[in-house]
Amino acid sequence: MDPVLVAAVARAAAGEKVNVARVCRETGVSRSAFYVKLARFKTEGSAGLAPRSRAPRSRPNRFPDRVGEAVVRARKELADQGWDHGAQTIRWRLLDHARAGRHPDRGPVLDLAEVPSRATIHRILVERGQVTPQPRKRPHKGRRFVHPAPNALWQIDGTELALDDGTKATVIQILDDHSRLDVACHAARSENSTDVLLALQRAFADYGHPACVLSDNGTAFSGKRRAWPLVEMERLLAGHGITTVVSSIGHPQTCGKNERVHATLQRWLAARPAPATLDELQALLDDYRAGYNHRRHQALDGDTPHQRFHASERARPVGPAPRVAGHVTRTVSATGVIGFDNTSIGLGRRHAGATAEVFWQGDRVTVLIDNAIAASLTLDRSVRYQRNTNLSAMC
Repeated sequence: MDPVLVAAVARAAAGEKVNVARVCRETGVSRSAFYVKLARFKTEGSAGLAPRSRAPRSRPNRFPDRVGEAVVRARKELADQGWDHGAQTIRWRLLDHARAGRHPDRGPVLDLAEVPSRATIHRILVERGQVTPQPRKRPHKGRRFVHPAPNALWQIDGTELALDDGTKATVIQILDDHSRLDVACHAARSENSTDVLLALQRAFADYGHPACVLSDNGTAFSGKRRAWPLVEMERLLAGHGITTVVSSIGHPQTCGKNERVHATLQRWLAARPAPATLDELQALLDDYRAGYNHRRHQALDGDTPHQRFHASERARPVGPAPRVAGHVTRTVSATGVIGFDNTSIGLGRRHAGATAEVFWQGDRVTVLIDNAIAASLTLDRSVRYQRNTNLSAMC
């Protein structure tokens, strides 16, 4: 403190006459501050002139230590288990514990009224050095599309990982677009047609048939972008009247939900010892699905995928009219032709009298005779007779 101010306060306290205005001008303090210091000097002596903390005497927003400990412990438990451990997920975990009255193995348990908000949890994590504050990001303005009903669209894709001995394995994962439900997680050696069909059949058995299936351009999923015949998965889906959609080449955002759920699965698996066999991997995947499908999801306003999937009526494959995909049989005429959808498809006289299986997806058609490809083409609606110009190249 300025010595001039100290001397003036001491003289004034002793009853001497002091020119307060001049002292205040010289020392740069206000008259009210002078008299506050004078009052403190009279009651406390020189100790009353010492600088005082400007911190508030009470902090109503200050959380108790037990709340901070519960937040940090919940974050660690979630991270150790391989789940997301952001502020919102931590809050849901604390709320679930409080509502269920379930005590963790150790550490404080909070009452419902004690569970802090998401913002407070984030502040606790920052103050305790658990996270590093990030600059505010520009809000996402893109349109996020969600199909209106369960089974309206499934996304299918494979993600690669390593077994304990370094051998590569693939998880074929199928996700319901509306509910984010993981309808199938199948352990396979690779992304091949046999395992893709197995994954789909298991999903069908558990959740019924979707109206549409979206995939990338993997060879086990589609031959559309390569001008191939319908692959096995497309023929299976067409047989159930299920539409298939293929993402554009070089545009993984189309299957973005599946890419994100791959990351969730990979993080969960990384928190556990690597499996030695496909059977061990499948057991882990079954545990993962049970946990994932019953955990709250930020994209679902706190619902679980299981809750959202069963909250409304499921979509179904399109019926007989109009059909956009399907499977029928036709008998080849004496002239080597079959009729299909107001067109005539030439197969060759050598197939006369044979039974042809016709699989279609939109205007893409594949014809099998004795399980061999007899024709594969895209219908030309401007003419009735469809020449199978690519047959020799396929055979």
